[in-house]
Amino acid sequence: MLSDLHITNLGVIAEATCELSGGFTVVTGETGAGKTMVVTGLGMLLGHKVDSGLVRRGTDKARVEGTFTAVRADIAARVDEAGGAVEDDELLVARQVSGGRSRTFLGGTAVPTAVCAEVSEQLITIHGQSGQARLASHDHQRHLLDRFAGPALAEVAAEHRAAYTRRRSLAAELSELTERSRERAREIDLLRFGLDEISAADPQPGEDHDLLAEANRLQDVDDLRLGAQEALAALAGSEDDIDAASTLTSAAIANKALQRIAAADPTAAPYAERAAEISALAADLATDLSAYHGDLQADPGRLAWIGERRAVLQTLTRKYGDSIDEVLTWASEAARSLETLTSSDDRIETLRAEIADLDAQLERTSTRLTALRTDAAARFAEQAQAELAALAMPHARLQFTLDTLPEPGPTGIDRVELEFTANPGNPLRPIGKVASGGELSRVRLALEVVLAGEEEAATFVFDEVDAGIGGRVGLEIGRRLARLARHNQVIAVTHLAQVAAFADRHLVVAKASDGAVTTSGVRTVAEADRAVELARMMAGLDTSDTSLAHAQELLDTAAGDRAAAHTDPPPRNGRATPRTGPDKFDSAR
Repeated sequence: MLSDLHITNLGVIAEATCELSGGFTVVTGETGAGKTMVVTGLGMLLGHKVDSGLVRRGTDKARVEGTFTAVRADIAARVDEAGGAVEDDELLVARQVSGGRSRTFLGGTAVPTAVCAEVSEQLITIHGQSGQARLASHDHQRHLLDRFAGPALAEVAAEHRAAYTRRRSLAAELSELTERSRERAREIDLLRFGLDEISAADPQPGEDHDLLAEANRLQDVDDLRLGAQEALAALAGSEDDIDAASTLTSAAIANKALQRIAAADPTAAPYAERAAEISALAADLATDLSAYHGDLQADPGRLAWIGERRAVLQTLTRKYGDSIDEVLTWASEAARSLETLTSSDDRIETLRAEIADLDAQLERTSTRLTALRTDAAARFAEQAQAELAALAMPHARLQFTLDTLPEPGPTGIDRVELEFTANPGNPLRPIGKVASGGELSRVRLALEVVLAGEEEAATFVFDEVDAGIGGRVGLEIGRRLARLARHNQVIAVTHLAQVAAFADRHLVVAKASDGAVTTSGVRTVAEADRAVELARMMAGLDTSDTSLAHAQELLDTAAGDRAAAHTDPPPRNGRATPRTGPDKFDSAR
């Protein structure tokens, strides 16, 4: 429930606070006083677009704040998910407009306007003049019928929408796979050719580097042998010059000498140890170098083979990577890609099978939705017609017709059309083509009154629902709004005293001017002043004893109606029986 609405610098309203309560609240005032700014402010909380020109002249920003109480647990959870907070079951929603920019706050936290609207739309519903245009929309008519059909249809609709969304996703994937079939075939051929070429060569990791090193060694074998031989001669001596000194001989002599010294002088022991190490290392080096020298053999055949093998590997590195390791990496990735591409045909068949299953499911859910809507349509129209009869339209007829679409959509296969006629003998036709503004207002109210008996309590705002009507019809609209408010919060902007008389709370938007600036504010009409305010609404600024008497009779009629409503046994759907008899206030304005 909306407990209060605070408006700052919006239109002609400099600052106003509307203190609201449960039941039926009316907002009245002179033309141009700013009544519609109350609805505009609520629309801001619902994420409606706001013209920056509505910011009050001379100020830099307009702001609207609304406090909602008794917030449901699921809504509180969504607010918490958005980063806001619901404290003591109260939620503060605010929106600020400045210089064409808008900021929205939910539970004390700045959030995107769309997020705020998502939450606010679950808290409050506005029925304004634009609602009449929506009533002519097939989607809106289907939405109304689905609301009346209740949870049974909602469950099937959710199943249908999930299947429809899944099918659309799979169909898009199937279309892409089918369209890419030729491109996929070419890619498969290229990958297979590359993998076959690499497989035939059977390269090994690092093989290109190993072969290059071996080729360099074979090409330089003579120089390598000569160098190794010189090193051996220096280490172990030369066969051609047996008297030449060698490293091994010199190391052995030094080692023996130091061993003798160490035996006589312990402080020389480290030198002896190092000499022994040098002698052993020189001996090991000579042995290994001799083996290396022995392995250095010219092998023209091996060198030729290496050249051929390197040529094969270079063919691979020109196409698939800068080295054999990169070639092998490409092959690994290509094998995975090939597996994916070659499995696409299997995927296509899988997709086709799953889409066929979903088509069958959509056919079942569409049929079920059509049956539920067909069943609800007759009951909904019958109950709405009863409400219209009470709104001085005794001959009005409503009918929901269902036409079959070429294929199922996200809401089923039904195209819903609300048909209407106000006069006997006239054929039923689409409501948007035959109903006047006043008739649309009454039809909209009748539908909401019926729906209110089928849904949980909510907050409804009616902006000029009585436009173009008056007299007895106004009284019946007041009765219907009051009846709707028995289990909901109803706020109505009205110009009819007949409607205002049924309110539990009466707010007046009044304007004042100092000759230079016009401002408007909102005040609550005390119960003792209700008759005077209603008399002003009927007779203008000047009241008379006659207008006051009429106003008091209106209040008495409304009070009696409320008392009767509390004592009458609840009929089907929990609504009181419509009063359709003549009324002495038929011509009161």
